[in-house]
Amino acid sequence: MSNFSNHNFANQKALIRVDFNVPLDKTTLAITDDTRIKAALPTIQKILKDGGSVILMSHLGRPKEGPEDKYSLKHLVKHLSDLLGGKTVFFANDCIGEQAVLTASMLKAGEVLLLENLRFYKEEEKGNEDFAKKLAALGDVWINDAFGTAHRAHASTAVIAKFFPKEKRFFGLLMEAEVNAAEQVLHKAQKPFTAIIGGAKVSDKILIIENLLEKATDIIIGGGMAYTFMKAQGGQIGSSLCEDDRLQTALEILAKAKAKQVNIHLPEDSIIADKFAADANTQIAQSNAIQDGWMGLDIGTNAANKFSEVIKYSKTILWNGPMGVFEIEKFQSGTKAVAVAVAASTQTGAFSLVGGGDSVAAVNQFGFNDKVSYVSTGGGAMLEYFEGKTLPGIAAVNE
Repeated sequence: MSNFSNHNFANQKALIRVDFNVPLDKTTLAITDDTRIKAALPTIQKILKDGGSVILMSHLGRPKEGPEDKYSLKHLVKHLSDLLGGKTVFFANDCIGEQAVLTASMLKAGEVLLLENLRFYKEEEKGNEDFAKKLAALGDVWINDAFGTAHRAHASTAVIAKFFPKEKRFFGLLMEAEVNAAEQVLHKAQKPFTAIIGGAKVSDKILIIENLLEKATDIIIGGGMAYTFMKAQGGQIGSSLCEDDRLQTALEILAKAKAKQVNIHLPEDSIIADKFAADANTQIAQSNAIQDGWMGLDIGTNAANKFSEVIKYSKTILWNGPMGVFEIEKFQSGTKAVAVAVAASTQTGAFSLVGGGDSVAAVNQFGFNDKVSYVSTGGGAMLEYFEGKTLPGIAAVNE
């Protein structure tokens, strides 16, 4: 782990890779959720307090062919300034061009510069060394505080590290917190350790489940992926979501779990609907006995109660993925029940980590984000971390 907190950044220009890939209103281009910007503030403020200056670089959206106004980071300047207490935020209309170089060179202690969208250059995603070198020339030290992009070997997230000696490469406070939380679960978990895995597809979660079979005592499986497991065991699932090409995979996971004495918990009942819509007719059914023309869109009451009981006795909890289509009110009770159980277990001493876009959205929606131990900002990065993969953005700082 880097030594960010103990380093004094006085009179140093800190080049920080942040994740300001925030959602903007399509019409006004106003920020609709500033969570990621707020997450970077402690790192920025520590450097400014030390008497250093800050150069921020980020991507925004997926620009196809060079600069596009709707993806310009200029739309973030005023809000960032407000979050920093009204401090002036200088903006460069490029990230490696003449204005960026000149403004960075003139930056004084306590000042902040935001560079234009890195992805206006294809070289960013290609991990181009020359592009990374030009970025590196702007700062004295490099700090990676963008956990959300740590699984990408892009120029600004990984390649740039080679242009800074090890003592001038750091994780920011957000990255430190993300890595510490993940390490707590992966390598220091107290048992019972329960992993709650939801979402639509088994194929998206195979690697994470297989890695967790080596560590967890219990794995709860909900969401659309549960019906692939049901069908694999001979159940009737109506028109529920199912990956027929993963039926054998589901059986292999169940067999491995049994051999390793890991308890797999599948939902015994489901809230089923006659269509995927807010005005659908609903009823409760056994998850392995769903009639034709009906689909499972949430876990049922019995499943929610049993899952909650498992969570209640857990000392470590990882939650990745919802239990149903929680965006529709009729199908959110299962996900909410899990959120309540995770929060309650956390209050009695369990360590809980929520990671992945949908589960994070769920804890925020239900107001439990401050009642769990840690909410990760990095969906894809967190997933790959728990799959056991080495993340380029982390390796670049540590190597």
